[in-house]
Amino acid sequence: MNWDRLMRIDRRVIFLCTAVVIMLPLIFPFELPTGIQRPTRALFDTVDHIDRSKQCLMICTDYVPQTEAENQPMTVALLRHAFAARIPVLVAAMYIEGAGLPRDAILKTMAEFNARARTSADSIKYGRDVDFLGWQPPPIVPILGMGKSIAESYPVDFEGMKTDSLPIMRHIHNYDQVGILCSISAGPMPGTFVAYAETKFGVRIGAGVTAVSVPDLYPLFEKTHQLAGLMGGMKGASEYEFLVKQKYGVGGRMRATEGMGAQSAAHLMIIAFVVIGNVAYFAGRRKKS
Repeated sequence: MNWDRLMRIDRRVIFLCTAVVIMLPLIFPFELPTGIQRPTRALFDTVDHIDRSKQCLMICTDYVPQTEAENQPMTVALLRHAFAARIPVLVAAMYIEGAGLPRDAILKTMAEFNARARTSADSIKYGRDVDFLGWQPPPIVPILGMGKSIAESYPVDFEGMKTDSLPIMRHIHNYDQVGILCSISAGPMPGTFVAYAETKFGVRIGAGVTAVSVPDLYPLFEKTHQLAGLMGGMKGASEYEFLVKQKYGVGGRMRATEGMGAQSAAHLMIIAFVVIGNVAYFAGRRKKS
């Protein structure tokens, strides 16, 4: 075998192989066996045990398009869980740059459920089952303000409706009626919610963060128990998708699960090239000696 030729593979060949290996699982999705981590299971169980008649799920987002691949599936998975379990959902954006992403997640997930609905009671209605509160600057103001009144912190929602006039707000006033607040973030915002909302008002906090942020937040789940649950990166999102599908059987594209297939295939390809490169290097050196 020509080991020297293997050592001189054109990098464009490697780039092409990477593109093919990533694209094929996205075009032809497949599900890999999913092992559920304890932080993801804890978040799912906490949301699942919300008192639907008295409490709501609140999702607060502060991610932007750069981390959409990891964060958006988390928001969609939480919305599917709440819609399937008939849990009222309030969504707020902490930063204006990414406010369109949770709105898009709400509209698409509503359309997904309403396509299967047979009656008005089965459908998901904006203002009755879900409301997008929108954005209020700066983040610390609504975080503290919602401890007193959510409607006063967000007097008008993203669609221009008076918040306190919506049916969903009839029994929801402040954090006392929030079963858990899930911060879906590309930064340190979950820690801010822990410092100001959990410590001051006692509301339970969950988080969904990019993979690089997990080590910073894991002690808040494992050691201090200030996080009720945690989704970590695309893996955590795919686990939550699996749990929702397993219990409620809801359909729709599972983008995190599809992404895990592409990611795993790319990792295997990289390992293969590393092994080939090392074998070629040592075999070529042995041949020369």
